[in-house]
Amino acid sequence: MKKVAIILAPGFEEIEAVAPIDILRRAGVEVIIAGLTGEPVPSARNVKIVPDVTVDSLNPDELDLVILPGGAGGVENLKKDERVKRLINSMMERNKKVAAICAAPTALVAYGVLGDRKATVYPSLKDNLGTATYVDERVVVDEGVITSQGPGTAIDFGLKLVEILLGYEKAKEVAERLLVEY
Repeated sequence: MKKVAIILAPGFEEIEAVAPIDILRRAGVEVIIAGLTGEPVPSARNVKIVPDVTVDSLNPDELDLVILPGGAGGVENLKKDERVKRLINSMMERNKKVAAICAAPTALVAYGVLGDRKATVYPSLKDNLGTATYVDERVVVDEGVITSQGPGTAIDFGLKLVEILLGYEKAKEVAERLLVEY
């Protein structure tokens, strides 16, 4: 079974976290919700989610993918956390996959892992991608890094993650059950 971790920091964007969690779990992927602490994590609109584990317990050798949701406050908290930076860098060193949506691709820039890849981000942040090439598409995949634009692209993002982990047919099957075209 594929194993994914999503890291929630205070101020995360609800849709960008919950939609991919839901879609991946519908596809049969094990999704671990990790918090910076073990306390419930408040979102941008104060929806609190109880994490399964803390970031400290995540082992990159056991993960296929790590997801960073957006939300301006959440992303700033992610950028400041050295444990998250180490985990993301460790995933990249192991040629594993990393995904980021909305403002979160800017965290990949801060961690020094986005590089010259093609990526997308919330449109008003397109000049904050460092040396990466901004692509105005809902979801962009380049060398194991998956990026997406924002709340309205969260379902597309989740389905693309299913496709990458389990294949197009599985993503299409999940999309059909969700009444979404894919």
